[in-house]
Amino acid sequence: MTKPISEPDLTRLLERIADALDRANPPAAAEQDLIAADAFVWHADGSRLSPVPKVSRVDIMLLRGIELQREQLLENTRRFANGFPANNALLWGSRGAGKSSLVKAVHASVNAEIPGSLGLVEIHREDIPTLPFLLDRLRGTDRRWILFCDDLSFDGEDAAYKSLKAVLEGGIEGRPENVVFYATSNRRHLMPRDMIENERSTAINPSEAVEEKVSLSDRFGLWLGFHNCDQQTYFDMIRGYVEAHDLGIAEEDWKPRAVEWTVTRGARSGRVAWQFVQDLAGSLGKRLD
Repeated sequence: MTKPISEPDLTRLLERIADALDRANPPAAAEQDLIAADAFVWHADGSRLSPVPKVSRVDIMLLRGIELQREQLLENTRRFANGFPANNALLWGSRGAGKSSLVKAVHASVNAEIPGSLGLVEIHREDIPTLPFLLDRLRGTDRRWILFCDDLSFDGEDAAYKSLKAVLEGGIEGRPENVVFYATSNRRHLMPRDMIENERSTAINPSEAVEEKVSLSDRFGLWLGFHNCDQQTYFDMIRGYVEAHDLGIAEEDWKPRAVEWTVTRGARSGRVAWQFVQDLAGSLGKRLD
């Protein structure tokens, strides 16, 4: 015969069950938490926004060779921060050309002009299907938000692009007026070229099949292309970092090393320039603050 549970034991058991349920379903962040920081990361597991106390970013004036893209994205973001219509933006092109750095730098620059006006939320590629839940969280807030997805692309039978397409412009609700979506990608149409060509060669109606695949990129009103830089621009990037961080080394001393560095990497880009500067600063015993 089973011994009946005493009232104190039952109380402790119910408390443990309640604690377990709270851990499995954490409460939504309170509204005031969404102004506790300027940047957040969206965690689909638990539907929570984690504040980022210090964003890893580069000063906007140190981003060389992408002045046109910088001004276009800056102007679009300023309009948005001031309550005017603005476009979703797709930054596409070469690896390491400064796409994600530009998004973070523009956010910081506009927030410096209009303090607290813009929140930045990073959403990971694999969490795109949960985007509607995130938009519901942000829709009713007074703050304006940039949703940022780095290295966005889709392959094979991945259907997440359909949900993103509906959320950006095609759904009944669409995106909230206080939200814009900025994404970076190495692919102009967010799909690999061979996938698009395969659709063209195998579909009953090739043009319709291709249109379905590339129509997601059409949801981005602002397209900004990034390309490989020439050697002079590469030197300009390094010069800007050397001066900004006061590394105290003459140009004729670092230039040969910069050439050797890019030859060993087989490429010139903003990322390669920054990696060289990190190596240079380390060899000089200097910190990059």
